[in-house]
Amino acid sequence: MLPFLLLLCLILCPLIFLEDGGSPFYVSKRLGKGGRTFKMYKFRTMKRNAPDIRNADGSTYNAKNDPRLTRIGAFLRSSSLDELPQIINILKNEMSFIGPRPDLPEHIKLYSNKELKKLSVLPGITGYNQAYFRNSVSFKERLKNDLYYIRHLSFCLDLKIFIKTIEGIVLRRGVYGR
Repeated sequence: MLPFLLLLCLILCPLIFLEDGGSPFYVSKRLGKGGRTFKMYKFRTMKRNAPDIRNADGSTYNAKNDPRLTRIGAFLRSSSLDELPQIINILKNEMSFIGPRPDLPEHIKLYSNKELKKLSVLPGITGYNQAYFRNSVSFKERLKNDLYYIRHLSFCLDLKIFIKTIEGIVLRRGVYGR
């Protein structure tokens, strides 16, 4: 997997840089297991210095016609290739392939005591929400689904999530939000 990521970096990093001269990577602090923060890596999909736009519930704004997206960024996001650098986070034992998506550190203030259970497992590149709902549910609904995943954690559920994720990527379902 690492040679594939390196090959992709050799191809994508220059394309991202050539579009607007910015770094090919987007690095963002996220909440990990036990509430520890870590730096999550992605290929950058937005123009340099793009404003941070949030939905009313605090979740990230995401739309196909978002003017902040670069041309290559729109492709990376719709194909989910922007997520591949998170393999580095897996190698650093900060993430897993499957688990709840990591939230921004400030979102911990929005968790109820029950929802803090989300931080009992490693966050994942994909998870129950991404496989079944992608970007179509609210922040609180995502937390509810994350708790469902944790309560039903099993190899079979992870296998279903993996298959559903591949299906969603290939068919490009639910890439853009509500």
